[in-house]
Amino acid sequence: MNQSVDTLLQAVVKAADDKKAHNITVLDLKGISLIADYFVICHGNSDTQVQAIVSEIRKVADSFGVRVKGVEGADKARWVLVDLGDVVAHVFHRDEREYYNLERLWSDARIVETV
Repeated sequence: MNQSVDTLLQAVVKAADDKKAHNITVLDLKGISLIADYFVICHGNSDTQVQAIVSEIRKVADSFGVRVKGVEGADKARWVLVDLGDVVAHVFHRDEREYYNLERLWSDARIVETV
């Protein structure tokens, strides 16, 4: 794994954890998709928590000098996608996470153990 991608991945996971994100899962998409190398998937229990998690991820990206390529869904805070290039964070509201179940959709991806 590329050291800078690894460092960014760990920082994104820590940012989500710092805001008490639930069930943080990292999927390794290398060799499966050209979209990104990793998906970080987590959820919050309220719109406010989802927004706080997204805000913290954006701050971490900025501190690493990583340009946020796009943010989708932040206005509704039900499923927010934060595109950091090699790492894409999906921050769900609990109900939407259960409904969309990205882990099942990307079941070919290996789950990465994070520290």
